[in-house]
Amino acid sequence: MAYFDAASAAPLHPVARQALSASLDEGWADPARLYREGRRARMLLDASREAAAEAVGCRADEVVFTSSGTRAVHRGVAGALAGRRRVGHHLIVSSVEHSSVLHSAEAFEADGGTVTRVAVDRAGAVDPAGYAAALRPDTALACLQSANHEVGTAQPVAEVAEVCRAAGVPLLVDAAQSLGWGPVEGDWSLLAASAHKWGGPSGVGLLVVRKGVRFAAQGPVDERESGRAPGFENIPAIVAAVASLRAVRAEAAQEAVRLRGLTERIRARVPELVPDVEVVGDAVRRLPGIVTFSCLYVDGEALLHELDRAGFSVSSGSSCTSSTLTPSHVLKAMGVLSEGNVRVSLPPGTAEADVERFLEVLPGAVAGVREKLGAPAPVTRGGREELLVDSLGKRCPIPVIELAKVFGRVPVGGTVRVLSDDEAARLDIPAWCEMRGQEYVGEEPAERGTAYLVRRVS
Repeated sequence: MAYFDAASAAPLHPVARQALSASLDEGWADPARLYREGRRARMLLDASREAAAEAVGCRADEVVFTSSGTRAVHRGVAGALAGRRRVGHHLIVSSVEHSSVLHSAEAFEADGGTVTRVAVDRAGAVDPAGYAAALRPDTALACLQSANHEVGTAQPVAEVAEVCRAAGVPLLVDAAQSLGWGPVEGDWSLLAASAHKWGGPSGVGLLVVRKGVRFAAQGPVDERESGRAPGFENIPAIVAAVASLRAVRAEAAQEAVRLRGLTERIRARVPELVPDVEVVGDAVRRLPGIVTFSCLYVDGEALLHELDRAGFSVSSGSSCTSSTLTPSHVLKAMGVLSEGNVRVSLPPGTAEADVERFLEVLPGAVAGVREKLGAPAPVTRGGREELLVDSLGKRCPIPVIELAKVFGRVPVGGTVRVLSDDEAARLDIPAWCEMRGQEYVGEEPAERGTAYLVRRVS
């Protein structure tokens, strides 16, 4: 079985396993106690904090260990906003942030705050000018991920940090996906990360708050972790997390070159092997191990099952794999195709042979799913220059499949009107037009659902 979902959770690094086992006998006691066992535990905790600070590029007393990366984000956002509440109640985030940041933003809005969501381009990157335009006198905090978790696009953190610093606004960076590859550049103010993203054990997060940043911890506090992350520290897991971070960093430069070569191979060959595919994310400014593509006329869940049966573990941002039947907020913000979406995220050590086998298996898996969805479209003739496709009650990718099947029946200049009540159609039909070089006219309200108009231009 080839595990290609490291962006969700990387396999436990051998160094993490060794450190966890070794520290179970030494790090079980309360590090706040002065007796021998407590002192041993404190030494392990302090050494881990020093090593984490070195990896991040900050002071040891700026590092706090939390129970997860999500908790680090929640504590960081809430504490920074509360610390600057006299400045104002305005928060800036990008539209492609991890759900932990977006959920924090929603909670802030529900409590009376205002949030500006900065748009991204079709590659998933923000423009620093977008953050500059969003800044206001009452802006308390800005947030930006270092690299996107779904498409791998690296964000211009240093440039955005400079813009925010000039305005006196702290920037919180979600570095969960990138910290294993190297420190985050720029004059950022707060940082959050998660150990299971770089091969450490789950249940360990990092929160860094630079000296001079106004911060007021929210909720009940105690004497542990500077009052910013209450609760008994899981010292063996913390030791393993930091040990694995140091280990992957030592291997990062060489492994990044190797994995980047493998993902570039996937990016280049998938469109050659599979027709009607859109490879998404920035082709250059990206993480080494992530490549994402979307296949027209494919049910994402069915494709993932086919690949799983073939021995490959991958993930998807397709609405077809979601219980909410809505496409990934990242793909939606980028304006790219969401149906049949596949994210391949290679863990360090991935064998070249596994990537080659994936490229051999993928065309057949996609073709098989497409064949199963190949029923003729129910079509009603409209006027001479227009066809009506009734896809009400059908989920992705059926509306787009039915559009494609009848599109050739209208002359150049003619239109196809697609009726759909699937939220994914609002994204996938314009994305189909972009891929096929046709004109997306827009949408109109219908008696049921929405009518999406497409004009044939070639």
